[in-house]
Amino acid sequence: MGDEPDNRSLYELALARLAEESVTDSAHELAARLQPAVRASSAVVLWRRLSDRLEVFWVRRSPQLSFMGGWHAFPGGARSRGDAGLEVAGTPSGSDDGSREVGMPGEFMGGVDLEPVLASGIVAGALRELFEETGVLPGAEAHPRGAPEGFGAARLSLLAGEMDFAEALTDLGFGLCADDLVYAGRWLTPPLGPRRFDNRFFLLEWPVDRQLQPEVIPGELEEGEWVDPKVAIARWESGGVIAAPPILHILRVLAEEGPQNGLERMRDPSETNLGPFRRIEFRPGVLLFPLETPTLPPAGHTNAYVLGHENMVLVDPGSPYKSQIEGLVSAIRALEADGRKVTAIWLTHHHRDHVGGVEALRRELGVPVCAHRLTALRLAPIGIQIDQILEDGQRVVLGGGSPSALQVFHTPGHARGHLVFLDEATGSLIAGDLVAGFGTIVIDPPEGDMSEYFASLEKARALGATTVFPGHGPTIHQPAGLFDRFIQHRRWREEKILGAWLGGVRETEGLLNSVYDEIEPMARPLAARQLEAHLVRLRELGSI
Repeated sequence: MGDEPDNRSLYELALARLAEESVTDSAHELAARLQPAVRASSAVVLWRRLSDRLEVFWVRRSPQLSFMGGWHAFPGGARSRGDAGLEVAGTPSGSDDGSREVGMPGEFMGGVDLEPVLASGIVAGALRELFEETGVLPGAEAHPRGAPEGFGAARLSLLAGEMDFAEALTDLGFGLCADDLVYAGRWLTPPLGPRRFDNRFFLLEWPVDRQLQPEVIPGELEEGEWVDPKVAIARWESGGVIAAPPILHILRVLAEEGPQNGLERMRDPSETNLGPFRRIEFRPGVLLFPLETPTLPPAGHTNAYVLGHENMVLVDPGSPYKSQIEGLVSAIRALEADGRKVTAIWLTHHHRDHVGGVEALRRELGVPVCAHRLTALRLAPIGIQIDQILEDGQRVVLGGGSPSALQVFHTPGHARGHLVFLDEATGSLIAGDLVAGFGTIVIDPPEGDMSEYFASLEKARALGATTVFPGHGPTIHQPAGLFDRFIQHRRWREEKILGAWLGGVRETEGLLNSVYDEIEPMARPLAARQLEAHLVRLRELGSI
């Protein structure tokens, strides 16, 4: 009845309002409002032939970087403002005119600027990043100051911020030329954060007898090396490397066909598609599907995962939208055609943006749904039945020719029945809403408990995971710092609350003004719940 109180948490009510709003708005219209900004970027794949093999030069990004820290990639980065003003002679062979497909079929592409490859400094940016990160430039060996010491000094000044790239080129008396670059494809990064990158890749042959050879100066990059593409793929398959789909695709094509015969295959990434999704497998045995969901902004997606190599489990199919459910089913059918099978659905917790597609997927796949017993209690009233209970410390082996062992851990705080799942082989942690790839996590009493949340963060940190796959946002490699930041942020906020309280500020509005003064007005209701969670904890500790 309308007069009855709504006992859902504010967090759930916010999600419900978005879900109700989406009844009149299509999923793509909802995605349009939450569409992240798109920024042009580029990368250069240096390659060379030795007597017995092909090699490429790849780099390892510093673990301290907030974006893809610790990942392996090719030299490159985002276009800067100054790149558009740089003159570039020549044209990369095979360049696109901006009309080639960037995203997946049917993907919302509003706001994506489909620029020709030579426009607005894209090639200049690729050459600038190549010089900054490796110290080489096409044509440098023929220049009077092409000796390593000449270009090396200019590079050091550039990295030190003593001059920009245009000034470095002027100082060298050197002009940029793109004739030796070969266009090798275009990829749009998936919707995992507040920003996406429209990335061009170029091949550049760099023989071993060139006087200038690529060298990484530690900073944004930790190291660089020449590597046989076959060896690079093997290192990724063993779990020793984390890399993005375009890196893996280019490596595979180079390993199997080489830079000439494989060029058209490199430019056409359709072989990496799983139904309407591009295959996102940063670590072997962990497939990621960002699904449009009615979640809390700034997020517009919830990450679903398929874990395992032969027998698999599907984690958190959270989208209620028909197009997203059908797309996920299509991707799973593509995996089945490759000899793989989903045998169960696992849930990290009960929130609507993590369970919206559960019943549809259960019917389609004919598999049991598994979760913590407290999650089962929360889902029963809305008609979602849990068939099997997952317990803290449980170990589940997914059988088949390549078995995978997953460990289950109870991590309450955000939700009482919250679970995380650890892949023993690769150290990959499927974290649900314990942490996020960007932003913070809502702790909303009484379902949310700040003391339990602190304990769960410490518990997860102690697992020693190598990579965290959150429910929202990008994947984080070497995540000890991530857990530290979440813990430190909560302690910092709690100290501010305690200081304001001891200073005589006791009312909610006054505490919000003192402690959450930096947030947007629309976020104040959720901040009030966070405030209450901290106050409950401070009372438990006897601090207030």
